[in-house]
Amino acid sequence: MEWSPALTQSQWDELEAILLDMDGTLLDLAFDNDFWLRQVPRLYADKLAIDLEVAQKQLFDLYHDYKGTLEWYCTDFWSEQLGIDIIKHKYDLAHNIAIRPGTLEFLNKAKAHNKRLVLVTNAHPDTLAVKMDRVLIAKYFDDIYSSHQFSRPKESLDFWARLQQEINIPLDKCLFVDDSEEILTVAQQSGVKLVLSVSQPDMSLPVKSGLKFPSINQLNEIIG
Repeated sequence: MEWSPALTQSQWDELEAILLDMDGTLLDLAFDNDFWLRQVPRLYADKLAIDLEVAQKQLFDLYHDYKGTLEWYCTDFWSEQLGIDIIKHKYDLAHNIAIRPGTLEFLNKAKAHNKRLVLVTNAHPDTLAVKMDRVLIAKYFDDIYSSHQFSRPKESLDFWARLQQEINIPLDKCLFVDDSEEILTVAQQSGVKLVLSVSQPDMSLPVKSGLKFPSINQLNEIIG
């Protein structure tokens, strides 16, 4: 067995649970980037009969205002704000949702090693349903949590306190993998000892460099 440079065999053996982000970790973030940066602005421009550039400016300003809040991840919030049925359009484009390379291999090997797998996402439950319907990976997880269940995003310390109560496992016995360094920082502050970043969450974009945390490109790099 080979091990990621960021994770030793002894660290792996001590793990009781593996906490995995969804978008950008299990799934290719290209779907979300395309949806919010290209598809929604186009829909919004068509709805208001305005230039695409004007729609983009208005939307990107709104995105900036709510980034990192629970509203940022809430499909109901954006449907109400924009007058667009966000979930309908996500279902319409669901054929573009893709599992990242190495994901299934990792999930199978982690289960074979009897590790508890916990999906931990900021995605709204409606978005979670769209994606699980498409990629069919829910069966691998012992637990699936949306931050909306706790009324706090993963960027909040309160989220991690609530999550620890739910899974009933010390956070220092968990590995957490996410593509957001802000979220990884909060998780570490909350007591998660082992954190890994994802260096290429959007497979259509270049690999990131200069990351704050140890990183992997694909989940299967953790277990050889």
